[in-house]
Amino acid sequence: MDLGKSASVRDVLNLASQYKAAAIKLGEAPPSPNHLPQRLLALHAIELYLDALLQARGLDDETVRNFQHDLGERARIALAAGLVLRNRTLAHLAALSSNTKYLIVRYAPERTSTLSQVNRAMTTLEEISRKVPKMVKSAKVKQLHRH
Repeated sequence: MDLGKSASVRDVLNLASQYKAAAIKLGEAPPSPNHLPQRLLALHAIELYLDALLQARGLDDETVRNFQHDLGERARIALAAGLVLRNRTLAHLAALSSNTKYLIVRYAPERTSTLSQVNRAMTTLEEISRKVPKMVKSAKVKQLHRH
């Protein structure tokens, strides 16, 4: 990827997949008390999958960057674009945004007792990683038929 150019949707999906694989790999290691590295990788993968979908649906990079790490806002727009998620997944994404869970994972490890279980983050990641690439692929097909 050239830093002066926008990453393609494919590049972002590939990066999301790599973060997902890393999160899964960390989950195979002996359990740690808070699973912060695994959780951070999972949350970043979720963010990247949603970014790829938003980009595929026509949002420009600057708009997406302005969301910072707000997974709830990304999810809201992705839902409006047609992404269908389970209610538990939607609630989890909203909780991650509303009470700064992402910031705790990144910057406040002493507050990990307020976090949901790491398996909740991995379940959310699994659902999003199954559905977003299918939507991106269908968006490309629709764009091809328009031209």
